[in-house]
Amino acid sequence: MPATRWDPSTLLDPASARRAGRDLISLQLIDARNVTLAWLDRFEASQCLLGDDSSRVVPLRDIGRVGWAQEFWVGRHVQRHQGEMAAALAPRLPSVHPQADEWFSPWDGAPWDTRPAQGLPAADEVRGYLQETLEQTLDLLAAMPEQQEGDDAPWHVMRWAVLNEDRLCERLAQAAQSLGVEAGETLARLGPPPSRARREPLWMPARRFQVGSPPGGLVPPNERWAFEEHIPEFEIDAQAVSWAAMAEFAEDGGYDDARWWTAPGWDWVQAQERRAPRGVVQWQGGVLREQARRTVRAPPGQAVAHVTWYEADAWCRWAGRRLPTEVEWEQAACTAASRGFVWADVWEWTLGSARLWPTSNGPTVAGFSCHPPDARAKVLRGASSWTAPRAVHPKSRRFVLPDRDDGFFGFRSCAL
Repeated sequence: MPATRWDPSTLLDPASARRAGRDLISLQLIDARNVTLAWLDRFEASQCLLGDDSSRVVPLRDIGRVGWAQEFWVGRHVQRHQGEMAAALAPRLPSVHPQADEWFSPWDGAPWDTRPAQGLPAADEVRGYLQETLEQTLDLLAAMPEQQEGDDAPWHVMRWAVLNEDRLCERLAQAAQSLGVEAGETLARLGPPPSRARREPLWMPARRFQVGSPPGGLVPPNERWAFEEHIPEFEIDAQAVSWAAMAEFAEDGGYDDARWWTAPGWDWVQAQERRAPRGVVQWQGGVLREQARRTVRAPPGQAVAHVTWYEADAWCRWAGRRLPTEVEWEQAACTAASRGFVWADVWEWTLGSARLWPTSNGPTVAGFSCHPPDARAKVLRGASSWTAPRAVHPKSRRFVLPDRDDGFFGFRSCAL
């Protein structure tokens, strides 16, 4: 597939992606698929797709599922023109590949990424399937009638296909890190966050602020719908907590002192026998951590990553601070960039439990795998440096269990 010319002001712009029409969607679909294929090449070159052990299941199924999900909601769905009102379990047309459902469908009763590797296709067969499903989607896109003002329904699944592939590519970056696969030059626009000089926290005045996303374009279910809320004044870090700051906590015995942990958090520390975030092998004399199966020195000013909500909350207690609420985080991200508020280095844990916004009309929207949030889940806000730029949106929310540390998860703090 030929490389695509892209203009960062449109192709990678998150606001444009949510309201994209035929031409932009076409470019985005090709661009996203190029990233997916680049990851497939990297995994294959690193010999991570060989054999029948579990190490190949996640990357190969994730890569193949990109094409399967696009085909399931676009190419095979006879109700696709109904947009988000399309029935999730409506009858589908046959797949372009007779074994696609067997390989990649998540709806057979078992989590798709926990199934055995036996029977998975070879990389070349997945590559061919990705080519066929993309061509099918582009053909259907080209045949769609002109976009009518105020009628977003026919474009819903097309925009969703781009966002879904971008999200799954970030998961591939996580798999690559654990399997020792380097991103390479093809994926140069993605990578670890930079090291940042420390900046003083920002004082945010009390104000009324519109939380969540208003109708218009592609709006994920957990961002619906915009509502106004009064937010009292607060102080928030200008950037995510760094490795240097996390090292101070660990060297001060933070992982050995129950005072800083919630009861579930302390149970987790003891059960996991944790003395550091995931992947850290040494604190003294600088943070050394495992990255892509190599031991590397973490830049002191780089945002800490792969931490659980428990660790983020414990650090804040130790520092005499707290995690920001969702609405505080969102207000700062939307209004304080000119004052030095930096985000998108890591996904950031926030205070409180996962919930749909009070203005939500339910969690079910065609294409989105969104269920009522688990009562135990917490909320991550923002994006990471591995997130596709067009998916970096200040309203984005992720509901994740507090003991998860496999993603690019970090945090910042607020004054008490």
